[in-house]
Amino acid sequence: MVNTMKTFHKLIFGDAENMKEIEDNSIHLVVTSPPYFNAPFDYPDMFESYEVYLGKMRRVAKELKRVVDEGRVVCIVCDDTLIDGKKYPVVADLTKIYIEEGFTYRDKIIWIKPEGYIRISRRSGVILQHPYPMYFYPDNLQETILIFQKGKFDYKKIPAELKEKSKIRVEEYQQNKWYLTTWNITNVLPLKNRLEEGIAAFPEEIPYRLINLFSYVGETVLDPFMGSGTTNKVAAMLGRNSLGYEIDLELCEVVKEKMGLKQSSLFERNYEVEIIVREDARCLRTHLQEKIRKQRSVVKNAKSETGKTVR
Repeated sequence: MVNTMKTFHKLIFGDAENMKEIEDNSIHLVVTSPPYFNAPFDYPDMFESYEVYLGKMRRVAKELKRVVDEGRVVCIVCDDTLIDGKKYPVVADLTKIYIEEGFTYRDKIIWIKPEGYIRISRRSGVILQHPYPMYFYPDNLQETILIFQKGKFDYKKIPAELKEKSKIRVEEYQQNKWYLTTWNITNVLPLKNRLEEGIAAFPEEIPYRLINLFSYVGETVLDPFMGSGTTNKVAAMLGRNSLGYEIDLELCEVVKEKMGLKQSSLFERNYEVEIIVREDARCLRTHLQEKIRKQRSVVKNAKSETGKTVR
């Protein structure tokens, strides 16, 4: 469905631990992807420790419990993280945090990426070099979409007219197999000359499905880890209002471009965008990309020197 009504989008550069701009119980859906704990090719050394990372995730979860309306859903795209051979159980720990903060664990979708779209060294190659037990490390082609709910949803309070406006296209639902707990969707690679270069952005298809499945036209969608603004862009397309929080001020120009604020148009946009820069916004992208470049250089040199895949 394409947006035919005027919508409003407030994009805030600041820390989502404090969502003071949002009233209690005013958000109808959350679609987000938190930073992947110190992921080598996305957020190297961003957090001092795994405990510090989980502490931040818990504080954001507490704020979401406050701002999300009764009965509504929080969708989190996440994955376990491998750093220097050690795997951190992010999916399990986020599930525990949200349950402890009062959300109900509603469901889990596995997002499967096409084979050949792996950005990091192929782990499965280890067993080709050492074809013996205990050398098995599988390549990861999936991420998890955790779905939590705050209390129970009152289906009767939605007017019949709004239900019709928000009706899901059953043909699309069936053809693209939204009904499965596995979704096959091509991921966005942060390649050169792409808007998302250096950003771990998820494909538009993910918020497209979730917004259609868990919100009504004219409602408000929140992304507390906005990144390049994918959730907000799709919300505008689908006739929903949105809010977004992003701590990295260096992504402001990318967000403006994704929201169409940098393109002149013969037609008036059917949505308004307000950008707020708070004092707690930081500049992170340049620093992170420099670390990533150094790590890529180390991996490349190690490969050329040994002729082996670095895990």
